Amino acid sequence: MDARELLEICHKEHARTKPVVIRCCSAAGCLACGGVELKRALELLSSNNPEIQIETVGCMRLCGKGPLLEVSGILYQEVNIEQAAAIVSGKQTNELNICDLNHPFFSKQLPIVLENSGKINPERIESYIAVGGYRELLNVLTTMHPQEVIEQISISGLRGRGGAGYPTGLKWTTVAKMPGAQKYVICNADEGDPGAFMDRAVLESDPHRVLEGMTIAGYAVGAKDGYIYIRAEYSLAIKRLEQAINQSRQYELSGRGIFGSSFDFKIEIRIGAGAFVCGEETALIQSIQGGRGTPSPRPPYPAESGLWGHPTLINNVETLANIVPIMRQGGDWYAKIGTSKSKGTKVFALSGNVKNTGLVEVAMGTTIAQIVQEMGDGQLVKAVQTGGPSGGCVPAHLLDTPIDYESMQQLGTIIGSGGMIVIGEQASMVEMAHFYMQFCREESCGKCIPCRAGTVQLEMLLLDLLNHRSSFAQLEQIKELAYMVKEMSLCGLGQAAPNPLLSTIKYFENEYLELLPKQGESI
Repeated sequence: MDARELLEICHKEHARTKPVVIRCCSAAGCLACGGVELKRALELLSSNNPEIQIETVGCMRLCGKGPLLEVSGILYQEVNIEQAAAIVSGKQTNELNICDLNHPFFSKQLPIVLENSGKINPERIESYIAVGGYRELLNVLTTMHPQEVIEQISISGLRGRGGAGYPTGLKWTTVAKMPGAQKYVICNADEGDPGAFMDRAVLESDPHRVLEGMTIAGYAVGAKDGYIYIRAEYSLAIKRLEQAINQSRQYELSGRGIFGSSFDFKIEIRIGAGAFVCGEETALIQSIQGGRGTPSPRPPYPAESGLWGHPTLINNVETLANIVPIMRQGGDWYAKIGTSKSKGTKVFALSGNVKNTGLVEVAMGTTIAQIVQEMGDGQLVKAVQTGGPSGGCVPAHLLDTPIDYESMQQLGTIIGSGGMIVIGEQASMVEMAHFYMQFCREESCGKCIPCRAGTVQLEMLLLDLLNHRSSFAQLEQIKELAYMVKEMSLCGLGQAAPNPLLSTIKYFENEYLELLPKQGESI
């Protein structure tokens, strides 16, 4: 494969495009509500019309209004089989639900990670190449030194999108400086937060973007082997990743001598059983190695001694999906987006008490209110849960807070991987805290006592509180135990498990006090 062959594939792909293209969302959300049957109906209805092309594409973002179709710049929502005939014939009827693309849900988005989602066919490498795919890998391998690649990532200010927000350039630099010929790159696709589906959507919609980003990372840090660690529940993402890896091998875009260079890079998939703790780096490594997914004390960090004792770079899906546009536009371009300390964009999975459920990609510094109330049409909002079980609740009066790593931390929560659940006014914050504690209790690996026993006790105490069997002294015990678990647990899961509880006590303590017996009442 060389530049000329990439260009030929691009020309052939454009040549096969017919005058009218009906793009059918094939992400999990739309497929679950009739997308497969709708696409079959469209193919049947258009079979005798040589001017129409029915194309499978990735997520179109408005996930709660599927099935979604796009034709000539018009996006149709909640399309059923009966309406397919009207769409194929080009007739506009009152029965068709047309999305307002001027609505803030669409107009306020800044697609960088999602720039190809809904536009290309995720099952065809040619579709990815036609929009510039693998050109940056070619440019990197033929014109840039590994250190120059790392410099661009450092200049961009990109921070890890998996939760902690660690500077990506610094992590790459650390791995690159480690001695030894054997190094690894791992893509962490073990997205386990309730309400989070950002990484799944990226892998279902644009898998080659992630593969290209991984390969560039491998070149930069001196690794020749890469693994994608993904949970078994993501069957569609796994299928498309397998297709993408096979296609990249066929086109010699992975494996040995990529683009005729001396660089070799092989990518394999490892499927996890769905343990939340395996999102933690050291537990993930244990699982890939065939062991039980339990965390290990750090240091040493994976960048120093990771997979099978070798230096290992671990980035999540969204982080790696940012690499190609940064290399294409330059680190300075990316650094101009966002805030002074939180650069670029962030993809959020918006769900809960909002009219518009789905994926939103916005510049860092966008306020929570802009996402929830303007883009999501969220009304009567009591709070917004960010960061999943490791995050916390932001009350309604603080929704004007800009989304960046430091501001969210000051509120007692985190950005996390990007789940954003909107909680309505009628919801019980104590019940919500109990739900997350129950989740953390079940997902604890059991290796350390503070998490193993502490989450069990906290869940039981919260249940007693919800059943009006607690006293004020027990409420104080809940607080003390929560801080103990936070301070004493071995890994990030245990350390962050009390966050939803502590944030709801901080902002909604009255709801906890209301569950205590009144003066003179017995427990």
